[in-house]
Amino acid sequence: MSDPVIALCMLGIFLFIILLGFPVAFTLMAMGIMFGYYAYFDPGRMWRAYDRAVRADADQLTQIQLWIEGLFNNRIFDLFVNQTYSVMDNDVLTAVPLFLFMGYIVERANIVARLFHTLNIAARHIPGSMAVAALITCTLFATATGIVGAVVTLMGLLAFPAMLKARYNTSLASGVICAGGTLGILIPPSIMLIVYAAASGVSIVKLYAGALLPGLMLAGLYVIYVVGRSMLQPQLAPKPTRAEIGEFTVGQIVLRLLTSFFPLAFLILAVLGAILFGLATPSEAAAVGALGGLALTFLYRAFTWQRLRESVYLTLRTTAMVCWLFVGSWTFSSVFSYLGGEQIISEFVTSLDISPVTFLIMAQIIIFLLGWPLEWSEIIIIFVPIFLPLLPHFGIDPLFFGILVALNLQTSFLTPPMAMSAYYLKGIAPPHVQLNDIFKGNYPYLAMVLFAMVILYNFPGITFWLPDLIYGR
Repeated sequence: MSDPVIALCMLGIFLFIILLGFPVAFTLMAMGIMFGYYAYFDPGRMWRAYDRAVRADADQLTQIQLWIEGLFNNRIFDLFVNQTYSVMDNDVLTAVPLFLFMGYIVERANIVARLFHTLNIAARHIPGSMAVAALITCTLFATATGIVGAVVTLMGLLAFPAMLKARYNTSLASGVICAGGTLGILIPPSIMLIVYAAASGVSIVKLYAGALLPGLMLAGLYVIYVVGRSMLQPQLAPKPTRAEIGEFTVGQIVLRLLTSFFPLAFLILAVLGAILFGLATPSEAAAVGALGGLALTFLYRAFTWQRLRESVYLTLRTTAMVCWLFVGSWTFSSVFSYLGGEQIISEFVTSLDISPVTFLIMAQIIIFLLGWPLEWSEIIIIFVPIFLPLLPHFGIDPLFFGILVALNLQTSFLTPPMAMSAYYLKGIAPPHVQLNDIFKGNYPYLAMVLFAMVILYNFPGITFWLPDLIYGR
């Protein structure tokens, strides 16, 4: 069996093992070391160490130690150590824990509850006002955190019961929460884009600039859908009565916006603007964002040591997961490439003589299907690098490809039967809400994600306009 065939077997075995439920990071590391031992195995080196052990004028224990030293004298162990150090020393990944901490501390500061209530009052004259307020809140909060599970869970506790109490259709209300909660992996400052930048070598600031308009476009499509459907079928989203919403003057609404919407929006825009205009690196801006998140908790008198401990713990846990995924992925991909796996895939794809558009569609279909059993982090770190070497052959900009992937990965949280956002919501929803109702509410938003991808395919300038405007070609 040739080395490239062994590399393909390595990939197939990995997929089979993770579908059985084994931890992805440790599976990657174990398989990378196991197949790497075979790839870098030098029998002469091991037997020379064994002969040295036998000929040594020493006791039996020393001979065994020398033989074991020869057994482990394989370059895969040096590779694994070097990859671990490279990941921990990666400047781009430094921003991950800082952005995570900003999101977690904001989540625990009761800012989102104030924000949703204020936007609900401000949008009371718009059809489907409560759903629109929930979408805007989801968008802003998802942008601040980038953590889908946290956004869906918190908004599911705040906005979902409120919409059901206001006689909103269950599927419409659940779709708003599930779709709005996933926007954080696309709209900057996104953790997913940081991970893609580290995996692909694309500038993170250009990725942020390129993702801003597509992200806002998708959020805008969601709002247009909710307003349009509420106008056509007002029974799905009844207009709130004066008794339900209360009486507020324009001045009171403005004051509420100044104390709830603008502080969080200013924090996000300040962090993003500092990155886009070169005033700070992503890590520096993320540090300022984390400090700003702490300042907001003090401002809203929500700071406690317990909330700080929880935020630090969740930040460390998520950061460790991402970093060990990188260690395992880079070890796995290095061995996979050394055995010729990337070359055989590249030769197969290029031999198909397909157009760039066909390649893009094929790659996005594969990523769409991978989104069912896998998380976005696993897809970005493990499988996207397989496509990256093929992009120059088809003349595709890796920045454009990354934005398409980020847009596509919205579907992994919305597509049954493995729609994770639906399961997050079901976990905290009232007992009478059925999983099928949540799935049904996701379908229109899934269609809008696919529609947004078609728009981006046909008008790539939506991605490139802002990076070209700020940074030039």
